[in-house]
Amino acid sequence: MKKSILIIALVLFGATTMSAQEAWNFGIKGGVNFADFTGDDFSSDNSRTSFNVGLLAEIPVVNGFSIQPEVLYSGQGYEIFEIDQENFADTDDNVEYQLDYVSVPVLAKIYLVDGLSVQAGPSFNFKVNEEIDYQPLTDGGDIDNPYPEAQDFEFGGAAGIEYKFNNGFFIQGRYTYGFSETFEDADVHNSVWQAGVGFMF
Repeated sequence: MKKSILIIALVLFGATTMSAQEAWNFGIKGGVNFADFTGDDFSSDNSRTSFNVGLLAEIPVVNGFSIQPEVLYSGQGYEIFEIDQENFADTDDNVEYQLDYVSVPVLAKIYLVDGLSVQAGPSFNFKVNEEIDYQPLTDGGDIDNPYPEAQDFEFGGAAGIEYKFNNGFFIQGRYTYGFSETFEDADVHNSVWQAGVGFMF
């Protein structure tokens, strides 16, 4: 059912964009994620550094106010721990719990001044990947997932600020939070800070 909702959202996003290109601005964006978990049952300061990338459209409603739907791939989760490696480059390996989503935020966009806007709205997030990423330990041991399987769908919210230049290039910062529980019957929620750039055509 949730996969069907995602497919419908993607089709509507593409079809409406093609049919309303004259009224809409549409574009691409990408950036970096600093993701972790928060909640009464778990909290971590060891964020996973990953990425987000996707498509967006800006639908003008009235002067200074638009609706901005997006479809993004968002790498989330958290860093479980760091394996201290003795090597010539003095680098360490991060053991990560990777929990990745296709996110469909629908944001209200309010321009404060020309080019500068604030954005906020709901986000409908569909899990597409869940795994522990690590190099084999020197003692041959394994690392188990500390939680049961994450739920396939998450209802969240997003808020941020953006500056768009006259040539269509923009920069933005955003915070996203999962309102629904990441794991069933556990007070654990996704928490992600994002910074990115994009271009509106």
